This record gives sequence, C-alpha cells and structure tokens, in this order.
Amino acid sequence: MNTQLRKTLTQLRLGGLAASLDLRLQEARSNNLDHSEFLELLLEDELNIRSSRLIARRTKAACFRETQSIDSFDFTFNKSINRKLIDELATGNFLAQSQDVLFIGPPGVGKSHLAQAIGHHLIKQGKTVFYRSIFDTVAELMDDAMIETHQRVMARYLKCDLLIIDDMGIKRLPPRSGEYLFEIIMRRHQTRSTIMTSNRPLEEWGKLIGDVPAASAILDRFLHHAHLIKITGKSYRMKERLSKEN
Repeated sequence: MNTQLRKTLTQLRLGGLAASLDLRLQEARSNNLDHSEFLELLLEDELNIRSSRLIARRTKAACFRETQSIDSFDFTFNKSINRKLIDELATGNFLAQSQDVLFIGPPGVGKSHLAQAIGHHLIKQGKTVFYRSIFDTVAELMDDAMIETHQRVMARYLKCDLLIIDDMGIKRLPPRSGEYLFEIIMRRHQTRSTIMTSNRPLEEWGKLIGDVPAASAILDRFLHHAHLIKITGKSYRMKERLSKEN
C-alpha cells in the first residue's frame, strides 16, 4: 500500500480497511475477484473491526469484575439452574419488556458469573451494560455532596440498557442505603432492566438495608416483572479449591 493511500484511509478513519487491504489485494489477484466482490470484502473488514472496537469499549465501560461467558459455566455441577432460562435471558428479550432478574442463592453457586455472562452476551448484541457491586453503588451515591454530581453519577445507573447490581446480602449496608437503592429501582422500573444477585432471602433485606419500609418498596417494584432464579447446591469455588488441593 502506498503512503498516500494509507494517509487517505487514516483521514477517513477506515482503520479496518487499511489493515486488511494488502491481504485483500492478494486475494483479489489470486481469485480473480471483480471490483464489487473486492469492495464488499473490504467493507466487511471495516465493519468487523468497528464492531470489535465497539464491543471492547462497551465491555470496558461496563466495569465487569470478570469477563465471563455462559459457555464457560459448568451447568452439570449445579443442576438446580435452568439452562434454558439462562439462554433465553441471553437473547435479550427481557430487555424489550423491561423485565428484571434476581438471582438468589448461597455464595459460590454462580450468581455473579451468570449475571456478568448475560451482560457480556448482551453487549455483543449492541446493548449497554453497567456492573456494580451493591457496596460500590452505595458508596458512589452517598459520596455525592452536590446535586449536580449526584445526577451525573445517577445517570450512569439509569441510562444503560442493563444494570447489574451484585453481592446483595454479603454484609449490612450503611444507613440511608435503602434510599439510594430505591431511587435507582424506582426510576428504572418498567423503563430499563436490572439484574441483582443476593445470597440472603428476601425477608432479610429489611435488616440488610436497615430500613424495612424501603426494602419492601424496593422489592415491590423490582419483583413486579422479574424472573426470580433460586439457586441451591454447593459452592463451585469450594469445589475448585478442593480439586486444586488434591
């Protein structure tokens, strides 16, 4: 590729096309491709590169704790999990209906893995996702001293297609946590979808939040159109640790 052509492609922001042009030229000569076939391959390369970059940016913006996939989850270890339902959630149909999802179960059974895997799968479909532990959520919102800052931080929780709030129930939350969590759930209710994970039963949320009325109001809205997925069984993390020790 000559210098001027490379410069022109850079100015047009056609990085994918520039990266594959030499290879496609060789392919065109070897296979006697006509102009339209050659151009079609170049444009596909550009679109693929742009799609990959967009997925990478949205994955980074999602702030996942770990990049997980559904295929990497061991459904044979815990047969209480409905694989068909997980696959259905990964299609994103629940987003179109503004439905929510609540994973409940003891630590280590795969709640966080599945929540993040669904989120990552939806990013590949062009959706925006934001992941936070409940502790990060509360800390960020309680740290806002100014109204303008609060609205800017809150916007990250409200605008994404899917919000994932992880780790509910690990320990009791600070005072006023219920107010902030309720604001998020209320403002996303029937407009955007949210996934939450909890290792404590619903009847204990009042104690965890330290505000029984707020907990009741949160659950009333969140469970209105939600998939409640209860996971039982042993800890997968413990199984991995024991297998390594043996």
